[in-house]
Amino acid sequence: MIKVRDGDLGKLGLLFERYKKPLFGFFVGMNRDQELSEDLIQNTFYRVLKYRHLFRGDGDFRTWLFHIARNVRHDQFRKEKIKVKDSVENWEHKLGHSENRFEQIQNDEEHMMLNLALEKLPPEKREVILLSKYEERKYKEIGEMLGCSEGAVKVKVFRALQELKTVYEQLEKQM
Repeated sequence: MIKVRDGDLGKLGLLFERYKKPLFGFFVGMNRDQELSEDLIQNTFYRVLKYRHLFRGDGDFRTWLFHIARNVRHDQFRKEKIKVKDSVENWEHKLGHSENRFEQIQNDEEHMMLNLALEKLPPEKREVILLSKYEERKYKEIGEMLGCSEGAVKVKVFRALQELKTVYEQLEKQM
């Protein structure tokens, strides 16, 4: 990123290739829309290019990138008031043949319920779960992204997981 900041814009392609998958996972986890997620990745890298002069190089580039990604997502959410898409899309591919079909169906149902429970969480709680558990970011790094202390992030993650557990259990009772 330091080379990009200093004018070697060809290196931005390397950064894009390296970080597009983690960003895609983050965005899809937040909005459940693959096409929108791809657009948000593009917008994130546009801002990286636009604000490259602000990268100091004394911190982790990934933290800086995800901070920009969070802002891009929040701006998009405010602009369009995104509706979360139904998490049960393209279910036809799950109707294949398998020896362990029952086990596979059970796992699919658990994943679907977990996704539904995640969708029911407020966006800020869903975000800390995605960053800490799915993206496997360290609490310190999440704190830098969110502008709070590492201890505050631990509390946020704990509370978000507690609420996720409660929502999941309520969904299980309804099924």
